[in-house]
Amino acid sequence: MKYFEKILIANRGEIAIRVMRACRELGIDTVAIYSEADKDSLFVHYADEAFPVGPAPPSKSYLNKERIVSVAKKAGAEAIHPGYGFLAENAEFAKLCSEEGVTFIGPKSRTIAAMGSKIQSKQTMKNAGVPVLPGTEGGIDDMEAAAKIADQIGYPVIVKASAGGGGIGMQIVNCPSEIESAVEGAMRIAESAFGDRTVFIEKYLQKPRHVEVQIFCDEHKNRLHMYERECSIQRRHQKLIEEAPCPVMTPELREKMTDSALRVAEAVDYVNAGTVEFLYDSGNYYFMEMNTRLQVEHTVTELVTGIDIVKEQIITASGDPLEYGQEDITLRGHAIECRINAEDPLNNFAADPGKITRYRSPGGPGIRLDSGIHAGYTIPPFYDSMIAKLCAWGMSREYAISRMRRAIYEYVILGVKTTLPLHHAVIHNPEFIAGNTHTHFLQEEHISKTLKRYIQEEETRMTQLATPLKSDKKVAAIAAGLVAVIEKNRQN
Repeated sequence: MKYFEKILIANRGEIAIRVMRACRELGIDTVAIYSEADKDSLFVHYADEAFPVGPAPPSKSYLNKERIVSVAKKAGAEAIHPGYGFLAENAEFAKLCSEEGVTFIGPKSRTIAAMGSKIQSKQTMKNAGVPVLPGTEGGIDDMEAAAKIADQIGYPVIVKASAGGGGIGMQIVNCPSEIESAVEGAMRIAESAFGDRTVFIEKYLQKPRHVEVQIFCDEHKNRLHMYERECSIQRRHQKLIEEAPCPVMTPELREKMTDSALRVAEAVDYVNAGTVEFLYDSGNYYFMEMNTRLQVEHTVTELVTGIDIVKEQIITASGDPLEYGQEDITLRGHAIECRINAEDPLNNFAADPGKITRYRSPGGPGIRLDSGIHAGYTIPPFYDSMIAKLCAWGMSREYAISRMRRAIYEYVILGVKTTLPLHHAVIHNPEFIAGNTHTHFLQEEHISKTLKRYIQEEETRMTQLATPLKSDKKVAAIAAGLVAVIEKNRQN
């Protein structure tokens, strides 16, 4: 059955290919959009059709709402899948799609708007009986009031931007003398990043786990969860390693946490895939935020449940009811995802775009790799530094870890610095192996101290494992041949 004839993917890189794969299996034609910097990227050639949308800067291409909807209508696409990032949680974009008669594959614009404000969403959750951290109930701009509230909550506290995400603008405050500069700093960053200087204060947990629940809802009031994911290994409040299920989850905790997640969905009349994020500490959990989109780490949930979440997004967006009931969803085994970023982990994770001179992907039992890169590909400097997602599945967590170790050993990326050595260090760390993780794990375990040795080992190993290539011309020829094969298949 074809739920749509044609879908435009309003994104790039590995997530664009991921959505196109689901469409291809459903017999749906795909439309790619690309900036000038991405005109030769693999995802452009993988699609059935491709259209330019502007210059390299995202504001002039992948964030150009009107241009993207115009291309969708021109191409005859009935729906748009936003992937994650860019316009995926933009309520105005979802509304524009609806107004122009194009289905937005995701929740309603009003839901995105309601959950886009951390202050509003936190109050909504409190009203729905979902546990929330102690903090202000509204935005704050009065320094005297801020200091008083922080004293009432008890230090340490954290100042957050109400809009946006990704940890942008967060300021940790350990004592009263820091509160004024923290609030002012958070306001400046929030204004610059999101155009909204509203900030709020809440209790800061020093070593919590970041645990999230995958939910899925349709327009027929069917709501279910697909269990939880552990996402505590982070840098700068952004995830690096995720796994499913959570290593310390108990049946009682899971029942309470998933029930809270479904309460969140009911409170905002949620439709399609979404994720409810919690902080877990000392037996208690607290609502943090809701991501009203597909998550980067949806892969590990797919591996342990056997459900193609992207396919379900498409089917649900067409108006059909969910194909599964809660009783049909069971956990099998354990899965781990490592986000491979083109970054220098020894230089505060600074982005390292450039040309990939040698490349060899891992494989074998239990390994999944989502990427849009290849030998000879030049990583542009304009976008998020994540270039691939490496996943491992096993019947137990120990089995999944051993497979991830093997996959990292096999993975060859030369020409740019990546986070592969960091993942090597984490996956061999005794505390990680024991499941003792938290959001400050990298700093607490002093992972950077072991990185220099790992990096040297990785470079030597990669050079040995890489297919010998005499020149960059040969690299380019292989990449061009791959693209040519895809292009020929598309034309046929």
